[in-house]
Amino acid sequence: MNTLPKLLTSFTLCISLVLPVLADDHKAKPQKNIVETASNAGQFETLLAAAQAAGLVSALSGDGPLTVFAPTDEAFGALPFGTIEQLLLPKNRDKLAQILTYHVVSGQIGSAALADEVSLKTLAGPRISFTQTEQGFSVEGARIIATDITASNGLVHVVDRVLMLPQTQASNKMSRDDAQRMIMSAISKGVPMFNHGNPIATASIYTNTAQRLLTSAELTALEQELLQTGIEKSQASNNVQDQAWELRYVLDDVMRSLQTEQDSLVLTQ
Repeated sequence: MNTLPKLLTSFTLCISLVLPVLADDHKAKPQKNIVETASNAGQFETLLAAAQAAGLVSALSGDGPLTVFAPTDEAFGALPFGTIEQLLLPKNRDKLAQILTYHVVSGQIGSAALADEVSLKTLAGPRISFTQTEQGFSVEGARIIATDITASNGLVHVVDRVLMLPQTQASNKMSRDDAQRMIMSAISKGVPMFNHGNPIATASIYTNTAQRLLTSAELTALEQELLQTGIEKSQASNNVQDQAWELRYVLDDVMRSLQTEQDSLVLTQ
């Protein structure tokens, strides 16, 4: 007589255990792609219109995975008057596509993978670099205001400014003074890490700095060659301590070159 109540109780317990698993599994597999996710958010209308004009909707809706640093409508609104209208013209389709793909990285890059001075190659070609602040991370000066919005084909991070390709900016190169400051900052961070037994972090900082200088700074051909050679030698080594030292040597050489030119300018004034 008590068999049926016991069976019902067991069945109810099984259902209660299974349903949360199904709910979590459903939650872990978003059904909407990046374009659909952005459309539902309601704050990326300009970005979506630009993607349509640039012919990128299919690419952003594809299998991926992709990571998009998505400017809000407010971010686009902060551009100089008339910029958006000009970019949406058919004749500027290629330029618009380059700007938009500068916001896209191949792969699924979550916020946990971001770190100070890390750089990622964009689909446009140039790399974007990240800086850690008290408020969180910024990318090329744009603050990341929301992270890890999941889609079926990747992730979306929200930024408060449109990232402009280096060649589209009024000044697309880091000054030589800023290059010196970047090297000094890298060394001041790298040396304590190395001395405390963390050569991996030191090598990472030095590598990111060398790559950033190579792509963004006003350097002579010799300085560029020094950096390129140093990066290649470091990558060819299997010893992380040797990697760190190789990059440190090249950063010191570039720093001396930058300072020598600065000293010569002072003497001629």
